Amino acid sequence: MSNSSTVNLDIKSVSSTRLQLVFALCFPFFTILALGIDSVAFTEQYFDGRQITNVMALLYFAGFYYAAEKQLKKLMLVMVGLSYIGELIFCKLLGMYDYRTDMIPFYVPLGHAIVYASGYVYAYTTWAYAKEKHIQKYFLLFFALLFLGVAIFLQDYFSLLFGVGFFWLLKRKQWQNLYCFIALCVVFIELVGTYFKCWAWEPTIFGYLPASNPPMGAVFFYAGGDSLLAKIVKAWDTKKNKK
Repeated sequence: MSNSSTVNLDIKSVSSTRLQLVFALCFPFFTILALGIDSVAFTEQYFDGRQITNVMALLYFAGFYYAAEKQLKKLMLVMVGLSYIGELIFCKLLGMYDYRTDMIPFYVPLGHAIVYASGYVYAYTTWAYAKEKHIQKYFLLFFALLFLGVAIFLQDYFSLLFGVGFFWLLKRKQWQNLYCFIALCVVFIELVGTYFKCWAWEPTIFGYLPASNPPMGAVFFYAGGDSLLAKIVKAWDTKKNKK
C-alpha cells in the first residue's frame, strides 16, 4: 500500500483526524441500528421505519463527509452516484438481489459511501500502515478460507468463482490492504442486511450459479467499483490540475 496506493494521501492526515476515525469506528453500531429499523421484524411489530433509516443515513453521511479530509470527500461524493448506477445494474437489470420493497432505498447509495469511507479510514490509520505486511497475510488467509468455506459447506459456487476474481483484482492492485478493509466492511453489512431481511440475494444467480444469502463473492463487485471509483477521482484531479 505504501508504494502503490490508488490515491495520493499523507498517512498522518487520516490518523490525526480524530472525528473521521470516530465515524469509521462507529460504522458497525450505526449499521446494526439503521438496518434494524428498516428490518422486516421492526416493520411488522411497529411500523415501516425506512424513512427513519433514510434520515439516519443522510445525517451520518453528512457528518462523515464533514469530518473527512479533502480526498476522501471526493471519493464519498463520487461513490454515491457510482453506487446508484451499480444498484440499477445488479439489482434491477440483472436481478441478483431484491430489497424488501420494489424501490431501491434512498439510504443505499449513501450507505455504500459510508462503507467505503470506513474501510478507507481503517486502511490508512497509523497502526494499519505500520502493520501492513502482517495484516495482509491474515487478510489473504481469511478471505481464502471464507470463499472455500462457503463453497464447501453452503454450495455457494458464485462466491468461489468471484472470490477468485477478488484475488485477481487484489493482485492487479498489488495486494493493497485498502480493498481488504473495505471488503471486510462489505461482509459485515451484507450479513447484517440479510439477517434483518432488508434485502435478499437470489439462490441462483445468472440462472445457473448457486449462491448463499448473502454470497461472500459479492465483495468482488464492490472491489471492482472501488477500483473504478479511484480512477474517476484521479481523472477528476488531473482535469482540475490542468485548469
